[in-house]
Amino acid sequence: QVQLVESGGGSVQAGGSLRLSCAASGVTYSLYDMGWFRQAPGKEREGVAFIDSDGPISYADSVKGRFTISRDSSKNTLYLQMNSLKPEDTAMYYCAARPRWFATYNVWGQGTQVTVSS
Repeated sequence: QVQLVESGGGSVQAGGSLRLSCAASGVTYSLYDMGWFRQAPGKEREGVAFIDSDGPISYADSVKGRFTISRDSSKNTLYLQMNSLKPEDTAMYYCAARPRWFATYNVWGQGTQVTVSS
């Protein structure tokens, strides 16, 4: 059974940092593309950062230069380092995975809340 478990969310003041983690189990991790999404109250879910199974990385324009996505295949874990946080980064953050031959993300974690106060 494929499972993703996020951790590392919390409350922080603007300008602060947080690191999110996503532990994957039940998958052949090296064959999966991974991503972070977020959803703020009253808004649609949006993609934040992505890292493919073979390495290519991409970011949403809103987080470029502030967030860094990485993966540790030895630990089957995905990370999102978030620096210079802004109040508009406040959202529930979700880890997601897809087999590299899939077009859409089909495995989701339960989410971890990030709250940034001004």
